Amino acid sequence: MKRLILLTLSVLLSACNQGSGEIQGIKTFQNEGGTHQEGRIAYAQTPPAGGPHNPAWQNCGVYNRPLYDEYAVHSLEHGAVWITYRAGLPAEQVEALKKLVDGRTYALLSPHETQTAPVVLSAWNRQLEVQDASDPRIKPFLQQYEQGGEAPEVGASCSGAYGGTV
Repeated sequence: MKRLILLTLSVLLSACNQGSGEIQGIKTFQNEGGTHQEGRIAYAQTPPAGGPHNPAWQNCGVYNRPLYDEYAVHSLEHGAVWITYRAGLPAEQVEALKKLVDGRTYALLSPHETQTAPVVLSAWNRQLEVQDASDPRIKPFLQQYEQGGEAPEVGASCSGAYGGTV
């Protein structure tokens, strides 16, 4: 009887944890916001998930060329999610990512020249690496961290600033 109660309790706890909203595989960091710096910046993560950044932010949207990390990080500070993909990602996967970002006002999509994972989702102090655009964790990450999470300046603009590429 005791075993049955313990087994039932274990199953119930497991079921509760599955609905807790945690996305498996997210890496966390401890970057502080608010530091503006001109020029190139060396970041601890690739692509970066926070830290010092250019005084201008990157306009949110879809880009076919790599972005300067320093501008994109400023957008992360404003609550944006930056989805990056490695060069050579199949065209149909890039199109799937574009559809995910389409219509979102606080999301960036661009290739990133130095990342090792095929697709990386970055928000302020959070990052998720996935193997392809069909990963079921992508949408929940966007929902949870676009204008949420630990972004120091949630709600600040993600347009009207820098729109260039590397």
